[in-house]
Amino acid sequence: MSSESCRAARWLARALALCLVTAPALAIAQGFAAYVSPPRVLMQMQPGQTQRQVIEIQHAGNQPGRYRFYTVDWSLSANGTVEFSQELVPQSCRPWVAIERRELTLGPGDRYRYRFEVQAPADAPVRECRFAIMMEGLDPAAVSGGLNMPVSGRIGVIVYANVGGAKPQLALVEHRTESDGSRKVPALIVRNQGQAHGRLEGFLDGRDADDRRYELAPRDLPVLPGEVRNIELIVLDQERPDAVKPRFPLRVQGRLEWGDQRLPIDLTFAP
Repeated sequence: MSSESCRAARWLARALALCLVTAPALAIAQGFAAYVSPPRVLMQMQPGQTQRQVIEIQHAGNQPGRYRFYTVDWSLSANGTVEFSQELVPQSCRPWVAIERRELTLGPGDRYRYRFEVQAPADAPVRECRFAIMMEGLDPAAVSGGLNMPVSGRIGVIVYANVGGAKPQLALVEHRTESDGSRKVPALIVRNQGQAHGRLEGFLDGRDADDRRYELAPRDLPVLPGEVRNIELIVLDQERPDAVKPRFPLRVQGRLEWGDQRLPIDLTFAP
């Protein structure tokens, strides 16, 4: 294999290690089975502008499926879990959003291009509009095992609509070693003082106390405006992802990026 092919293979392996954050979302529950792509939508727009987008839906069930659609606000918990709210939160931009339809029936294997639009008011300030489009099954089924309880599934597509060129402004506050069960995890503490979310990207080189080398990447989490968030650095190992345990102290070097901004990294994580 040529050196160019080797480099291409390494980059493909890196991408596969983080593919869960970009793959089409699949939600399956009793009475609900659908692929939805993309899992998140990024939009750039100006005040007074209307922009339309499309979500691809494929019904994967053996029987027809009925679904309903609605918008929600959302936030991100400290552990990275998305929390949805049907109540309008302060400064919610959901009144700007129009969805194509509230209900939809799809046959086995059917695909559908679901449309929605965002209309930013002419006096909208520079900001990031965030919401989610929820798709929920309308055909619940009883849970097996003797529990006569109806269940249904739902899935949310996260939307970021950037109005007027809002930008993130990320800064590294500190770094530390955290405990994740039986293993230690290097983490960056990042603050966002900008007007839009930022997401650290890139690959870093690590060397542990036994002089073993590792490749690391930041966990794929957004840092929302005004937030301070822990971003774990994940050790990439395609063969044994659960068995990789560097011996601390761990020195990490390289560069991370978000948009047109760069963050040089040369840090040592204590035992």
